[in-house]
Amino acid sequence: MIRALLGEAAGDGFVTCRLCAHECRIAEGRTGACRVRKNVAGVLYSLNSDRVVSAGIDPIEKKPLYHFHPGSRSFSIAAMGCNFSCRFCQNHEISVVEDERAIRGDALEPERIVALAKGNGCRSISYTYTEPTVFFELTLETAKRARAAGLGNVLVSNGYMSAAALSLLGPFLDGANIDLKSFRDEFYRNYCAARLGPVLDTIRAMKAAGIWVEVTTLLIPGLNDDAAEIDELIGFLLDLGADVPWHVSRFFPRHRLTGLPPTAAGAIHRCLERAEARGVHFAYGGNLADSRWSHTRCPRCQATLIERSGYQVTVTGLRAGACAACGAKVAGIWQ
Repeated sequence: MIRALLGEAAGDGFVTCRLCAHECRIAEGRTGACRVRKNVAGVLYSLNSDRVVSAGIDPIEKKPLYHFHPGSRSFSIAAMGCNFSCRFCQNHEISVVEDERAIRGDALEPERIVALAKGNGCRSISYTYTEPTVFFELTLETAKRARAAGLGNVLVSNGYMSAAALSLLGPFLDGANIDLKSFRDEFYRNYCAARLGPVLDTIRAMKAAGIWVEVTTLLIPGLNDDAAEIDELIGFLLDLGADVPWHVSRFFPRHRLTGLPPTAAGAIHRCLERAEARGVHFAYGGNLADSRWSHTRCPRCQATLIERSGYQVTVTGLRAGACAACGAKVAGIWQ
């Protein structure tokens, strides 16, 4: 255990965790909603920030980030835990903690993580796989050292962190992919044990802070694919700016949501077509064999800028952050 950040004494032996929008009030000897932050004698401790459960080298496109150093590699780490309880979780083996005794992982100090990233030719470090908010202490300390070493920092998150947490971590973040799981609060409450509003607040705050943001939605048949809801979600993205990339990914039955079929490819295509028709400049498909929705095209002249086939990336028409054909600037972090 290490002492947690953003814990406050709440009287009568309770502590309040201000790390995320749950703001759990935790009794002595108990953990919060994430099951990895514990009240020990009136002090909040992290049970997972010294235990890395997964570490590896990924293409940045796997996050997915398509406008952030395309074709580069990102050293990716995770600790166990999540502050959501998504019934359709794709990584539940390491994100769901039912009992603190089940928390596993190995000590991997921030300095060592940075050294591994640099030694393996990575351009960035990604905090990913589970929910990096709940291993905040490891994320923050690693991000500080990564920035000092000239590496980028990428957060792949559900967006439920508090404003206080973002104020600490934000200055060290370069890019983020935020899961916008639905545009209905009812969906968040029923399927994630969370709320929509804080996620929207985080996306807005990151964009305002100058962090490069891309958004991902896992399209689940019959649950979050209603045309009116999709139109509202697209409207939110356009309010952020037409250049915010939107990744719409195909659902496959997992965890506690196995009674639904995989998302039809046509449903993904319709969402992306609708987004483009309404003015979203960069709409991408995920978990699809069809690469047509993987390429990046110039929003002005439609020339192909970046071709992708799986995680194979070829930059064909982008020169110094601009379209080689028409000269239009293309939003992203390219150099």
